Amino acid sequence: MLQRIIAWIVFAAQTVLIWAGIPVTPRGQKLDLDRFTLVWSDEFGAGALDTANWRGHNYTGGASKRQDGWWCLDMAQVRDDNMLHIPSAYFEDGLAGGPAGYYSAGINTKGLHEQKYGYFEARCKLPKGEGLWSAFWMQCDAMGNVDGSGRDGMEIDIYESPYYREACRWKKNAVTSNLHYDGYGEAHRVTNTAYCHVKKPYDTFHTYGLEWNENEYIFYIDGKVTGRSSFGGVSQAPEYLVLSVEHQFKGWAGDIRNNTEMTDFVIDYVRVYQYK
Repeated sequence: MLQRIIAWIVFAAQTVLIWAGIPVTPRGQKLDLDRFTLVWSDEFGAGALDTANWRGHNYTGGASKRQDGWWCLDMAQVRDDNMLHIPSAYFEDGLAGGPAGYYSAGINTKGLHEQKYGYFEARCKLPKGEGLWSAFWMQCDAMGNVDGSGRDGMEIDIYESPYYREACRWKKNAVTSNLHYDGYGEAHRVTNTAYCHVKKPYDTFHTYGLEWNENEYIFYIDGKVTGRSSFGGVSQAPEYLVLSVEHQFKGWAGDIRNNTEMTDFVIDYVRVYQYK
C-alpha cells in the first residue's frame, strides 16, 4: 500500500512539472513483462526490410510528401549491424521520382500486424539534428471519424522527438507522448501525456513502450512509467505500428536548413505482446 501511495505522489509531482514545461526523468513504476506473452516482433536480422512486416506509410511506392520533406521506402534500410536505419539526406536530383528535397521514411504494419491491447515496445537511438522529428506511434483509419470520442480509434504517440534544437540540455534531450482523436480538422482533440528527459537519447539506445488496456494507456521509457491517460475514451479498435522521421522548415522541430549534422534513426527491435 505504501509503495502505491509513493508511486502516485511521484506521478503527481511529475505532472506538475510537465504542466510547467519542465521535462522530468522517468521514475514511475517498473514494467512487469511477466504479465505478457510475445506475439509479434521484428529484430531486423534478415538483411533487408521485411515486407511481410512493414509497408510504406501513407503511400504505395515512389516518393510521398510529408511535412517539409519526403518519404521514400528506399530510405528504410536494414544494415550489417542487424538494425533498421532510417537516415535523412538532401537529394539535389530527388529520389524515387520526387523533386529535390530532404528525404527519410515512414513505415507501418497496416494490414500486416494490427492489435488491440497489450504492450508495444521499440528499442532505438534517435536521430540527431535540428528539424528532425522521429516517432514511434500507432494509428487506425477510424481515428478520422468525428464523433466526440477516441474509442473508435486514436493516434497514440508512444514517443516523439522534436526537441534537438533546444538550447537547454535538459529540454534538448527530451521526448513527448501524445494522444489524438477525431481526425485532424476543426474537431481534432489532443492531449500531452508525458514530457520526459532521456539520458543521451541521440547517442545511446533506450526502450519506448506503451501498455494499452480497456481502461487506460500507460507510457514507459526504459521500463518505467512516464504517464497514464484515458483521454477521449480508450481506443477499442485494432491499431497498427508506425516508425517515422519527418522534416520541418518552421515548426516545433525547428528548421532542418539550419542543420549541420543529421544522424540516422536506428531501431534495434520492435516487439508486441498480449496480456496472458
